[in-house]
Amino acid sequence: MGQSKLPLVIVTGPTAVGKTSLSVELARRIGGEVVSADSMQVYRGMDIGSAKVTKEEMKGVPHYLIDEFDPAEEFHVVKFQELAQKYIRGIHDRGKIPILVGGTGFYIQAVLYDIDFTENGEDTSYRDSLQQLAETEGAEKLHAMLRDVDPASAAAIHANNVKRVIRALEFYQETGRRISEHNEEERRKESPYNFAYFVLNDDREKLYRNIDLRVDVMMKQGLLDEVRALKETGCTREMVSMQGLGYKEMLAYLAGECSLEEAIRVLKRDTRHFAKRQLTWFRREREVIWLDKSEFAYDSGKILAYMEDVLSQKEIIQR
Repeated sequence: MGQSKLPLVIVTGPTAVGKTSLSVELARRIGGEVVSADSMQVYRGMDIGSAKVTKEEMKGVPHYLIDEFDPAEEFHVVKFQELAQKYIRGIHDRGKIPILVGGTGFYIQAVLYDIDFTENGEDTSYRDSLQQLAETEGAEKLHAMLRDVDPASAAAIHANNVKRVIRALEFYQETGRRISEHNEEERRKESPYNFAYFVLNDDREKLYRNIDLRVDVMMKQGLLDEVRALKETGCTREMVSMQGLGYKEMLAYLAGECSLEEAIRVLKRDTRHFAKRQLTWFRREREVIWLDKSEFAYDSGKILAYMEDVLSQKEIIQR
């Protein structure tokens, strides 16, 4: 049955856990090519803050959905799903194994279960009115409206994520159904792939130390200069791209809203919170295979050997 479906390997986990190096080594072992499932690495010129994989780190392994959009362009889950599916088919057609790598769980879910994102109609008047309401009365007002009609979505979507709040309200307005219920139905669908869903994880304290260290390294590499250059080219905090971790904090400093020390402190704190939310997301996903680094004595060779065993058992690779 598995062989009637396209093979797909997923390598995910919280930020700063080591997904990049592990996925590249796996790809080299099994003849794989990587499709990035990262909502920030897709943007050109946003290298340091997104911890973008470098040419050297790729070690010759082809990567897709890296540097494909300008920061001013809108990139969202529907575009990601369309492009990722195209790349996955192409990789398979070339006789290679597609490996979906990144920490954006919603993007992974969208591909894995081929989620149907009901496109909004041509009439944008309701959407426009909600946008206007957000600008005049604040994001909390919209979030309260969502809480009234779809408490589950309100709990899952941060009030500051105005685009997703509007999408959920618009879905309810157009269909009379809660988008949380629609998404749950989509999640229960059988995947069109013969897949292995690996989640790399580490001890929380070690992970948090790595996050703090990564932020320090980013600052030394020139994160502030990167954000300053983006700002000078016309990038503003209203852009989806500039709302990413690292970018919004540096923009706040450049706008004189806080000290650099405070911006760095907030970035470290919010990245730790983000990692915690990522792990919460992956724990509720189906059929995931947890790779706890401590259980493999932090030996990447042992982790890779275990992954190859799983892929062989699932008939994703032949040995």
